[in-house]
Amino acid sequence: MPGLLRTAAAYSWRLIAVGVVARAVFSVLGEFHQIAVAVFLGLVITAVLRPVAGLLARFVPRPLAVAAALVGCVLLILGVLTLVGESAAGQRSGLQREFVTGVDRIERQLEAPPFQLPSHAFDDLRSRIGDLLSSHRSALFSTALSGASRLVEVLTVLALAVFCSVFFTHSGDRQWRWLCDQLPAGGRRHFMAAGQAAWRTFTGYTHGILLVAATNAVLVGVALFALGVPLAVPLALLEFLAAFVPLIGSPIALAVATVVALASKGVFIALLVVLLIVVIGQIEGHLLHPLVMSWAVRLHPVVVALAVVGGAVAAGVIGAVVAVPLVAVVWSVRQALRAPADAPR
Repeated sequence: MPGLLRTAAAYSWRLIAVGVVARAVFSVLGEFHQIAVAVFLGLVITAVLRPVAGLLARFVPRPLAVAAALVGCVLLILGVLTLVGESAAGQRSGLQREFVTGVDRIERQLEAPPFQLPSHAFDDLRSRIGDLLSSHRSALFSTALSGASRLVEVLTVLALAVFCSVFFTHSGDRQWRWLCDQLPAGGRRHFMAAGQAAWRTFTGYTHGILLVAATNAVLVGVALFALGVPLAVPLALLEFLAAFVPLIGSPIALAVATVVALASKGVFIALLVVLLIVVIGQIEGHLLHPLVMSWAVRLHPVVVALAVVGGAVAAGVIGAVVAVPLVAVVWSVRQALRAPADAPR
């Protein structure tokens, strides 16, 4: 048997074994995806709250510091949501008029050269949309009911995530040491080093992506407010949430802002918003990510893109959000486990 074939066969069956184990792990996580998502969100909340709780713990007992950090975070989120709701409610009447006027303006532009669409085309489109809604009324009602049940699931996952984050923030280091103590003595040091590297990378990614998302949201909100685009605050919040999906989240959120600007302010303002997409994309890609994320996530942009697309194909939006930190954590663990072997003895 040639040596090259024996080597290839040895690598092949080991890769097959690793693939089978990985497939089994992801299958189990798929069956309990709500628990997996809750634990992931709990780790994200812990990464945000732990520095604040550690700072407060210098002056007050640890449980009180954790409670104060958690309550402060909840109040901050409720305050932002209240601001968004008041902003949308205050602009509702004017926004309806602007949208009606904007839609009429778009119809006139499409009827004029070079498009020259017939005027009855829009009436036919409206009637078809009405007929479609009428014929699928039962399906829409069942979809709304399923959406209500999905909302209950989301609230349950959030409650479990907050519950886990409280204990992770309060005594996560002790829980990790207890887990390491259950392992054989020979593997504890490597397991401890891998865990420390994973947590350092995960917290660095979380803090970095929060900073990038907040910066993008501020830039978008200020620019949309300066251009007079309605719903600037809700669109800025949408940009903040979309930034958690690298590479594709921000353009999608700004595309929504472009549609709002086109319907309310016309083509010129919409073109300015498109220019805003290009400028913010350049700032995020060439300034924010290299400066903020390079020290936490040392991944090539091609790897990030493949991870986002692969995560989205495998698990939708949740997969796209989780993919990059998961790949970064796996890479940092590999580097941490290789370091002792490469070190001079």
